[in-house]
Amino acid sequence: MARYIGPVCKLCRREGQKLFLKGAKCTSPKCPLESRNFPPGQHGRARSFKQSEYGLQLREKQKMRRMYGILEAQFRNYYKKAVKQKGITGENLLKLLERRLDNVVYRLGFAGSRKAARQLVRHRHFTVNGRVVDIPSFQVSPGDVIQVREKSRKLDSIHQSLRRIRDGRLLPWLDLNKPNLTGSMLEIPSREDIPTEVNESLIVELYSK
Repeated sequence: MARYIGPVCKLCRREGQKLFLKGAKCTSPKCPLESRNFPPGQHGRARSFKQSEYGLQLREKQKMRRMYGILEAQFRNYYKKAVKQKGITGENLLKLLERRLDNVVYRLGFAGSRKAARQLVRHRHFTVNGRVVDIPSFQVSPGDVIQVREKSRKLDSIHQSLRRIRDGRLLPWLDLNKPNLTGSMLEIPSREDIPTEVNESLIVELYSK
C-alpha cells in the first residue's frame, strides 16, 4: 500500500503546528518547529500572504490527513462513509479516523506515534478480542479489547512508550491495563473527547463543492 516516506518534520512546518508525527521528539527541544516555525523551502520565510477560502479549507484537509497518516484516496473514502452516517459529517469523519486500530494503539500509549503504531500493527504484535489483526485501518468498536501478543510483550519500544503514559492521562473513552498490556474502547468518542486541533467543518465545505 502506498504511503508517505518523506521527512515528516517538514509536514509540521508546512502546516504551522505540531502534528506529533515523530513521537517523543515532538515534545522535546529538538523539534524543528521550535527553531524553524516557518514553511520549508527556499522562500519559506518570505511567505506572508492572506489565504483564500479555498486555501484555508485545503490546509485543514491536509493537516488532518497528515495527522492520521492517510493518503488522499483513502481519506476521501472516509469522508464518503461519514456523509452516509447520521449526525454531523465532520464529527463522523473524526470518529472514523479515531477508531482506526493504529490510532487506538497510539492513543493507548503502546506506540509513540501513529506511524510507529501502524508498523507494530502490520508486524502482527496485537490482537483484537483474541484474534491477530494486522490491518491498521481496522475499525475498533466499543467493547473491543486490544492486547499485546504474548511473544511481543518484551518489545522495548512498547515499554518505553508506556512509561510516558501516567495514570489519568488517557482519553475518557479508552481504558488501559498496563500490567496485562491490554486496552479497550469503552465507547465511541464525542468530539469534545478527541484532542485533534482541526476545523473539520472546513473539510466538509471543501468536499461539498
